Amino acid sequence: MIETSWDGRLCTLTLDRPDKANALNRAMLGALAEAVAGTSEASVLVLTGRGRAFSAGADLAEMQAGLGTDPVWGRASEALAGFPGLTIAALNGTLAGGAMTLALACDLRIAVPGAAFFYPVMRLGHKPQAPDPARLRALIGPARARMLLMAGVRIGAEAALAWGLIDRIVAEGALLDEARALAADALAASREHVMTLKEMTR
Repeated sequence: MIETSWDGRLCTLTLDRPDKANALNRAMLGALAEAVAGTSEASVLVLTGRGRAFSAGADLAEMQAGLGTDPVWGRASEALAGFPGLTIAALNGTLAGGAMTLALACDLRIAVPGAAFFYPVMRLGHKPQAPDPARLRALIGPARARMLLMAGVRIGAEAALAWGLIDRIVAEGALLDEARALAADALAASREHVMTLKEMTR
């Protein structure tokens, strides 16, 4: 469910459940936390998805069985947030619901033009994962955070860029190349220097 690939000190983790639009279940979130823990030699971590969507969010069947309050969300999100190097969410398609937790835990977010962004916790009667409202507010401001969380708006890539939710829109097929370009300086520097700058910008 999580594919790991290496290119020097760049590690790419791919959500690999395309038949379910990469919907996140316990096993997948746990595997992601473990995969991030295994990247101690990396300076850059890229998180992406396989198929047409980055992730449709939480697996709805498992949400009915209590996934929404499972601590595995915290393990996955804090593993990403605590990674000492540069983290890039390369959003190959739509980012929905609980998958926002993973992207918000990364340092940078880039997306293809057709990506859509929504977090329907109000409509579904769920709470967002604990770190998400503050991370959203820091990126896009309180009113826009409420637009996503309380009004349930769905926005496209252009609006996400204008709001500051993502940092760049990248053509289809060029997403991982762009992630690599953004990672170039960090990959050329010592890992210690990368870690120092990461700490300075937390």
